[in-house]
Amino acid sequence: MQAEVDGKIIELSEAGWLLNLDEWSEALAHEIAKNEKITELTQEHWDIINLAREYFVENGVVAEPRLFSKLMKKKFGDDRSSQKYIYSLFPTGLIKCANKIAGLPRPKGCS
Repeated sequence: MQAEVDGKIIELSEAGWLLNLDEWSEALAHEIAKNEKITELTQEHWDIINLAREYFVENGVVAEPRLFSKLMKKKFGDDRSSQKYIYSLFPTGLIKCANKIAGLPRPKGCS
């Protein structure tokens, strides 16, 4: 699978995961989001994407959903920390959707 961003072809896995993490950009995030049936990335989407990327940079791994909910609660409060909230923005959830759009590696056991 491939995505074209600014005239450059970016290689994605068959399931749409970024193969070279260094090629991630906000423009690529928009392309991956389209593949995930998300037509627009709002500020609420970007808050999750950016927090997921920050956690990965600091820890070298993607945050598991329960931990991520705690991080969201600490940063954004109760209203924006539930799994239900995250699924409302990313239909297949943090692991399968938000992390993919954020250009993070595919966790083991994730399709």
